[in-house]
Amino acid sequence: MSITVLGIESSCDDTSAAVIRDGVLLSNVIASQDVHAEYGGVVPELASRAHQQNIVPVVDTALRRAGIDKHDLSAIAFTRGPGLLGSLHVGTSFAKGLSLGLRVPIMDVNHLHGHVLSHFIRREESDPVPEYPFLCLLVSGGNSQLILVRNYNDMEILGRTIDDAAGEAFDKCAKVMGLPYPGGPHIDRLAAEGDAARFKFAKPHIAGLDYSFSGLKTSFLYTLRDNVRLDPDFVEKNRADLAASLQRTIIDILMDKLDKAVKQTGVRTVAIGGGVSANSGVRDAVSDYCRRRELKAFIPPRLFTTDNAAMVAIAGYYKYIDRIFCRYDQVPYARVGV
Repeated sequence: MSITVLGIESSCDDTSAAVIRDGVLLSNVIASQDVHAEYGGVVPELASRAHQQNIVPVVDTALRRAGIDKHDLSAIAFTRGPGLLGSLHVGTSFAKGLSLGLRVPIMDVNHLHGHVLSHFIRREESDPVPEYPFLCLLVSGGNSQLILVRNYNDMEILGRTIDDAAGEAFDKCAKVMGLPYPGGPHIDRLAAEGDAARFKFAKPHIAGLDYSFSGLKTSFLYTLRDNVRLDPDFVEKNRADLAASLQRTIIDILMDKLDKAVKQTGVRTVAIGGGVSANSGVRDAVSDYCRRRELKAFIPPRLFTTDNAAMVAIAGYYKYIDRIFCRYDQVPYARVGV
């Protein structure tokens, strides 16, 4: 008998619903919130209100695009955390209500687990997926982690950021350059036009596999401050070179720890996930590294790098197979590691 899972994602500012049947994606609908751009970041109260407005039409659209009725669902998976509590409450409450109405079980999903398992989303049954164990570099606006993945429910964090995440470094540096929010995609676009060797920014010396990006951010700010004193138009004249040099430094930091983790674990497969894995430089660097080391590389389609319900649905699908269901008294959580 087929297993059909509805996934619901509402951890931040994207409302998403997806349907997976027997591990194959049937639909994935995402409603983004443009209201936050004028504030330079996500406003939690506005995000939760927008989720309330979007969740019913988004779920309805996902079901229609999948060509199924809600009564065809075997179960419902939802993001329980980490994320913005108000936003998470919208998705959690909706999932519980629909579950009770349809009398089907629910599975709670860790948002970070979802990013790791995005590589198991298949649009065709023949699509390749990673073999366990593999190493995942998870990089997003709020997280930078190196994770050893032994199974869908057995993940060990080998290293994590001790301050800012890579995505925060991109966004904060982009903001002082006068670029719109979110800044990461704008840095990526400009970097393609710039000279990555033009500016030198500080790199951290952190023992082990942990990351740090606060020193890089400070170095970047000092460079701008010192040069703008001499030339008020410095940023405008050098925006592409600044972006390219910043991106190159972040990639070097990420790849240095990734290389150490590969050598320590001996894994033969490397994957990346999270919003920053959409960055062209990061994708190219990981692909080139794996090719030189004769490792298997899994680079997710850009659609599955940002917050989406397909990754929630596939994580829920594996939980359903093992009959790992969520109790109705479980509540969302704002912060937690993998």
